[in-house]
Amino acid sequence: MKRVYLLLLTVLVIGALALLGLAISEHQGYVLFAYKGFRYESTLWAFVLLLVAVVLALWLLRVLIRALLVSVGLINPWSRLHRERRVRSASEHGFQELIEGRWSKAQTHLSRIARNEPRPLIHYLGAARAAHNLEHYEESDALLEEALQRQPNAELAIALTHAELQLARGEVDSAQETLLVMHERHPHNPQVLRQLQELYATRGDWQAVLKLLPVLRKEKAMAPAELMALERRAWREYLLALEFDDAGDGALPSLAQAWERLSPNLRGEPELLAVYADRLRALGAEPGAEELLHKALNREYDSRLARLYGLLRGRDSARQLQAAEGWLKQHPDDAGLLLTLGRLSLHNQLWGKARDYFETSLRLERHPETCAELARLLAQLGEVERSNRLFQEGLGLLDRRLSGQAVGVPPVTTAVEPQPTSGRG
Repeated sequence: MKRVYLLLLTVLVIGALALLGLAISEHQGYVLFAYKGFRYESTLWAFVLLLVAVVLALWLLRVLIRALLVSVGLINPWSRLHRERRVRSASEHGFQELIEGRWSKAQTHLSRIARNEPRPLIHYLGAARAAHNLEHYEESDALLEEALQRQPNAELAIALTHAELQLARGEVDSAQETLLVMHERHPHNPQVLRQLQELYATRGDWQAVLKLLPVLRKEKAMAPAELMALERRAWREYLLALEFDDAGDGALPSLAQAWERLSPNLRGEPELLAVYADRLRALGAEPGAEELLHKALNREYDSRLARLYGLLRGRDSARQLQAAEGWLKQHPDDAGLLLTLGRLSLHNQLWGKARDYFETSLRLERHPETCAELARLLAQLGEVERSNRLFQEGLGLLDRRLSGQAVGVPPVTTAVEPQPTSGRG
């Protein structure tokens, strides 16, 4: 089919040319231009051919000029294409300097690029960070203000960066004010929520963190494991920080009310159980704390809770000792549980059994509390020399725990007078 069309087109072109040739041969025409001293005359067809040649020459000239302009632009250092290449290269160098910690150069290069770019946000933020690291805080804030003026639609990104830098330089109140304004305008933004919780944690405002937790969970602002760890920490710190005007009748209900606010899963966490039991103990509610830990340890054993259990005076010390000895059958190598058994044996005035438990615990772990308990017992039993050695060892262990390194402890020279005993168990 295409061949037919091509053949028809060829026939038409040849026919047109033939007709044109016939017209030229029969009627050549005549053209005359005369103006003052200028005179031009030719046949009509020669004049038409001249017009076609002039139009073609103008078109070729236009193409040539365009080609020359493009080629000149490629080698011209001020051309748009070359300028974009220079800006991209300078931007890469500026951010490389920022990452490598060359703050002064980074600030200079990034701020210079920012002021000559149509969308300069990222360069302004980098320059502000560099100025902050140089402790040029006023310059850092000024750069962020320039960024806001140039790109007002990027207010959130600029404010989040500003709050981060304010918090880093210790301006906690200013950072909180910035974030609260952004939270009001963007209540569901995950980054605003994350930075708010970090700020509240820095301030130790754990009640505010707890209020923020449901929103963090709803907006999926943090990974589930990270959120659970934050929730545990927040409740732990909140319970530890609870203050009561007195230790009277109002303190225990207030503590219990706070405890009931925890989810059932959190109330089963050993770390939180230990904090709550210790607060009960501090308020004089040891029997209640003992019952709480007794149930928890029967449900699921935890060494930390077992160690704390030995510090509690329940309603029946014999029952406590019996329960702890039951746990020992399943956990014979738990030094903390053996320490608890020694303490409970002391509560029951079983001096020999207490000594055995303390000795066994020390063989498993040299712990300052165990040293102190055994030293007091040996002093009661009249073994003053070994008692003093254990006191000295315990002080050394405690000192190493506090300082993180071995520090010599002066020898104890004062003897401890023995107290009357009721005999060995």
